[in-house]
Amino acid sequence: MLMALSTWCDVEDYLTRSRSILLPIGSMEQHGPTGLIGTDAICPQVIAEAAAAEDPDILVGPTFSVGCAQHHLGFPGSMTLRPSTMIAAIVDWSASLRRHGFERIYWINGHGGNIATIAAAFAEVYAERSFAGADSSIPPLSMKQRNWWELPGVMSTCQRLHPKHEGSHATASEVAVTYAAYPDQVRDLELTPKVAPSGGFTDADNYRRRFADGRIGSDPTQATVAAGEEIIAIAARALREDFKAFAKAGS
Repeated sequence: MLMALSTWCDVEDYLTRSRSILLPIGSMEQHGPTGLIGTDAICPQVIAEAAAAEDPDILVGPTFSVGCAQHHLGFPGSMTLRPSTMIAAIVDWSASLRRHGFERIYWINGHGGNIATIAAAFAEVYAERSFAGADSSIPPLSMKQRNWWELPGVMSTCQRLHPKHEGSHATASEVAVTYAAYPDQVRDLELTPKVAPSGGFTDADNYRRRFADGRIGSDPTQATVAAGEEIIAIAARALREDFKAFAKAGS
């Protein structure tokens, strides 16, 4: 069940069955010459929607599509939020859902640069009720963050499909997932060098100087629609089981 394609009546009915919701969260940033800018938002959204397609008791909310990606601003199209802005937005999203009776929010994340900020946002949400004291009228809220690539079976599948030069940014596996979602967007380009350099970075200018085409350690030309479909299927199955366990813990 997708919130964006539901009416308020549908959501009200859903709340009689479940008080949990699944929210994809990602980023809008460059992923090299062959990777889509929306990759880190597309991956968790596609996986979440595939998980929900097999279970009417999973409600998928809107995708939080712009995250913390300041280091990608040297590449046109990349967008970012300051950590403080992202924290405030997550707090407001969470408060809105709590207002309607949701008690558990599962954030399925698609961008490593979001991890620390999401955790800080959780702390802000919990602090509000902590400061209010034991007699607070603010209902309790439980939240969970999970990176889609860390779901059971996903990493081993990615390693099997792309045993060499997966890299750490614009990887073959994440690009494959987006190609499976949007096969009309497959980019067939020859990259030079074929395998991108590896290393660290600081700000946007430093990143652009060190990684000229945006990739880090990867060869995404390995990505195929078929590989993406396999990754989505395994990730969706694992996410469905993990979300259901999370929701059950609150019942």
